[in-house]
Amino acid sequence: MAALPSEVTQLLIEWSNGDRAALDQLIPIVESELRRVASRLISNENPGHTLQTSALINEAYLRLVDQKNVQWQNRAHFFAVSAQIMRHILIDHARRHHYAKRGAGARKIEFDEAT
Repeated sequence: MAALPSEVTQLLIEWSNGDRAALDQLIPIVESELRRVASRLISNENPGHTLQTSALINEAYLRLVDQKNVQWQNRAHFFAVSAQIMRHILIDHARRHHYAKRGAGARKIEFDEAT
């Protein structure tokens, strides 16, 4: 049975107040929605993208757990912040990929040095 939005909001508030057990109850409830958000974001990426949905959710979870001083307003606020975190993860992943592809700190030489 799906949790009511008010139940999710209450768990978010309890988690904001430092109740670690509330987080443990919250994660299974919101996981399917986080998976939908992650799938949608990854589907907008280029074909051959190397980050998988589960990895994106796990990374987002780690960043969410580290959030300090967040006063969750409601479940919509939580999912908006989660989606934003996932977008940042995808951007960081793409930057690292392109950096490695474009030389990744290879030594630059001037034409004068080569002769």
